[in-house]
Amino acid sequence: MKIIYMGTPQFAVPSLKALLNSKHDVAGVFTQPDRPKGRGRRIDITPVKKEALKYNIPIFQPNTLKDAEVFKSIEGLSPDIIVVVAFGQILPGEILQIPKYGCINVHASLLPKYRGAAPINWAIINGEKSTGITTIYMDTGIDTGDILLKEEIEIGKDETAGELHDRLMNLGAEVLCKTIELTEADEIQPLPQDHNETSYAPMLTKGFGRIDWEKSAEEIKNLIRGTIPWPTSYTTYNGRIMKIWRSSVVHSNRDYEPGKILEVKKDCIFVATGKNILSIEELQFSGRKRLSVNQYLIGNNIETGKVLGG
Repeated sequence: MKIIYMGTPQFAVPSLKALLNSKHDVAGVFTQPDRPKGRGRRIDITPVKKEALKYNIPIFQPNTLKDAEVFKSIEGLSPDIIVVVAFGQILPGEILQIPKYGCINVHASLLPKYRGAAPINWAIINGEKSTGITTIYMDTGIDTGDILLKEEIEIGKDETAGELHDRLMNLGAEVLCKTIELTEADEIQPLPQDHNETSYAPMLTKGFGRIDWEKSAEEIKNLIRGTIPWPTSYTTYNGRIMKIWRSSVVHSNRDYEPGKILEVKKDCIFVATGKNILSIEELQFSGRKRLSVNQYLIGNNIETGKVLGG
């Protein structure tokens, strides 16, 4: 089949590579425009563009898909199918109508759960035990189209959003290839989503990871896992920002003041929460390196009795 591929971040790269290594023809790649990044404001190209540049493929970087010239470019490529993986723009209805086999999206959740921009993060933050990949036919809504294929995986009890992201991006490539093969063979039966089962996964913001010690240790641990590698979870100690990178839950039947440092051991810090105790095992103060508690306590001190986040 002749395919137009639309994607932008690293999550979309394995799917592009899988299509390039298949029998299908990737006729063009659409990705977000190059933008300045970092303190030096150096122009940065997207991971998908970096991959596409290795091949002799036309690359398009429109600011919007609503432009008439963009429509003509897509129509001129005569795609049998358009594949969209974390592209970052909504496809207008007229573009959805161009391909013979429609437009297929690869989404990192078990739809209709976790529609939206950050399904991987929210699955962990909400304490889900499993998630997966869903391919859907795209319509004019956001992640609302008919389901084509689903594949479920378990979430590790200590797995971070970054680790889960890497597993799902590779699984996404596999499920996409299966979806295209079954679509071409007319052996797939689209299934409408149950909109009563919908949940949403909005984009995270920079300050989202601030820890509320009134919550349970399990909820706080899930927040920490779900915000790695960005935006990360944090609290304050003596007025300094302290990021927490690794933690575990210690069960306790006693009630303590939430946020209070109960005990400092050589490799962990016990902190009271609304329910149970959080053991902090890896941390990072502003302007300093990420360290295990054992490493940090060599030459530094954490005082028992202090209340975090006050």
